[in-house]
Amino acid sequence: MPTRDDIEAWIARAALGDRAAFEALYAATSAKLYGLLIRILKDEAEAEDVLQDVYVKIWHNAGRYAANGMSPMTWLITIARNAGIDRLRARPRPLAAESAEAPDPAPGPEAAAIAAGEARRIAACLAELEPDRAAAVRGAYLDGLSYEALARRHGVPLNTMRTWLRRSLLRLRECLSR
Repeated sequence: MPTRDDIEAWIARAALGDRAAFEALYAATSAKLYGLLIRILKDEAEAEDVLQDVYVKIWHNAGRYAANGMSPMTWLITIARNAGIDRLRARPRPLAAESAEAPDPAPGPEAAAIAAGEARRIAACLAELEPDRAAAVRGAYLDGLSYEALARRHGVPLNTMRTWLRRSLLRLRECLSR
């Protein structure tokens, strides 16, 4: 069983490019890191793959380990844990149709009735605006036109269009709150 000092020495020598020290580090610690990765990933082949990536990271970052009171195993475990979690996050998520029957995206009868009622209220409030202001609001918020395009369409300066839209939205909010 290697000691903390052994592991720190192997890491320090690996930082200098000592392959024999890196092999000793691998032999002494890989089983523990592999076990951790199996618990995280629940797949032996994937755990082996990630373990290889972990030791590549250790080889490249050995010079960053500083014996500052933190256990060298804690440092190694942190690298393995983070790599395992990164792999979990990179897994493709199953589509709803594959994992269970996909819910119907259409609104139910109650939601449809509520939406229809809200649509009527919005249409009534838009009717209270001047026709050009209502057309500008529809263009901006329903058709996705830019303020510049609306200003050109209505033949007004850009800042005027911004004012129209801001004031129209305030009036709509007022109307919908009644």
